[in-house]
Amino acid sequence: MVTELSQRDYAPLAALEAQAQSGVSASLLEEALMATRADSSVLGCFQEQTLVGYALLARLPFEAELQAIGVLPSCRHQGVGRALMQAVLVKASEWQSERLLLEVRAGNQAAIALYRHFGFVHDGQRKGYYPAVDQTAGREDALLMSLVLN
Repeated sequence: MVTELSQRDYAPLAALEAQAQSGVSASLLEEALMATRADSSVLGCFQEQTLVGYALLARLPFEAELQAIGVLPSCRHQGVGRALMQAVLVKASEWQSERLLLEVRAGNQAAIALYRHFGFVHDGQRKGYYPAVDQTAGREDALLMSLVLN
């Protein structure tokens, strides 16, 4: 089940992000959860009352940006990302956004496949955008992707 998160969900959200390692700071998560902010939304996916995934969406003047999507490692490849993306598309449509933008590590093939499944197209690339992970050398490129919303 996917639902919008609130400030009371901060602790489980921060714990999830620590495991998912999507690269979002605790302060950004806390700020996005503030109930008074109409320019962001944090959507959470629950399984048996446990938060197993989240998506952070920002509202821009004519577009929306998926700033992060994180799923517990033990729950990956079980449809959590797909459920979150469907909820993100609904929220962006409610905002009457014309396009949904995102960036993704060039090596994150599972995420790229998910985004392509939903119709996202490759718009560009940022060379060396992401820091190295898992003791790899060098930085990693970011792929810029977008989806035109109806």
